[in-house]
Amino acid sequence: MNHSKRIAIVGAGVAGMALAILATRRGHHVTLFERGREVSSMGAGVTLWPNAVFVLERMGLCDDIQRLGGTPRYMRQFDRHGNTMGEFDIDAVNRLCGFPSVTILRRDLMSALAAALSDLAVDIRFGCSITTQDIDDLKQRYDLVVGADGRMNSVVRQAIYPEPVPPRYQGFVNIIGISRLEDSTFDNAIHDVRGPEARFGIVPVGTDRCFWAGAWRASIDKERGLSTGYDDMDRRFGDWPKPVRQVLQSRDPASLNRIFVHDLDPLPYWHRDNALIIGDAAHAPLPTSGQGACQALEDAWHLVWMLEEHDQLSSALTGFYQRRIAKTSAAQAAGRQVAQQIFGDQTEPQPPGPGLSAERLSHFWMQGLDRA
Repeated sequence: MNHSKRIAIVGAGVAGMALAILATRRGHHVTLFERGREVSSMGAGVTLWPNAVFVLERMGLCDDIQRLGGTPRYMRQFDRHGNTMGEFDIDAVNRLCGFPSVTILRRDLMSALAAALSDLAVDIRFGCSITTQDIDDLKQRYDLVVGADGRMNSVVRQAIYPEPVPPRYQGFVNIIGISRLEDSTFDNAIHDVRGPEARFGIVPVGTDRCFWAGAWRASIDKERGLSTGYDDMDRRFGDWPKPVRQVLQSRDPASLNRIFVHDLDPLPYWHRDNALIIGDAAHAPLPTSGQGACQALEDAWHLVWMLEEHDQLSSALTGFYQRRIAKTSAAQAAGRQVAQQIFGDQTEPQPPGPGLSAERLSHFWMQGLDRA
């Protein structure tokens, strides 16, 4: 039976490009609409845990991603004075999952996805800003319209929901960036440094680069300029442990960005008629979950399979939501729990919880990824 569909995808982020690659390879006819003039590389870096690498392997990109990225062996947590609070063995989880974990600069991940799209000759229409009025037209012209257009202002989400679904501010600001590494201080380990209502995370990518995020509890104040926010960061973290000071001193100014961090409450549905939302447009978790890009990649993988398994589009989209909602909601909840531990009202950071075992984490990450 021919399951080939004409699919319009709004947004050329991780979710949108991954879906375009997987759907094209399964014989669907894809058109990708992107408001920017080129594929965006906004953001510092991404940690691709084994569930994400599972999908990338199925996309034929695993080797490229590993070549471009790093393979951390541990995650180590410190207090703001540099005292060790805990260590997590990433290698142990990787062995249980059967796939590596890879750290990569976002620009390199996006370039790899864009190259795969080019090889497949996918129709990408840059500089195409879709409005809610355009969605009705796309729904008539295509069998399926997929919104992969982000957490903050998803046009497809607006078209699906009669009432606005506002993202929720979670009370902290993130400043992200990229730095050069000049010594072996990090020992191929992710560093998670915590203080009262603040956190600084450092993620090595190989031996010579890292991406990082400095975050602290704050109210939204967009009136203050970016440079003021960067000055605030330098003052706040200027006396933190040596690794934090090192990456701040060697940062690439062009890589910096300030984000007032929002997420979404779990939604009761992700589609209306033949319009669907995936990725951050549907279930944006906080960065403290570590699962934003990973769940976006899983969405693309599962959606293509549901289109294969169901003759009726409505059944495929309903089945997709039912398959995904529990796992994405768990990722959202985990991100909020960690954020509360860090940025909640307390005088000292909390150590990792006892439930974070390699067995439990590997089971969660690989849940549902059992197709050949």
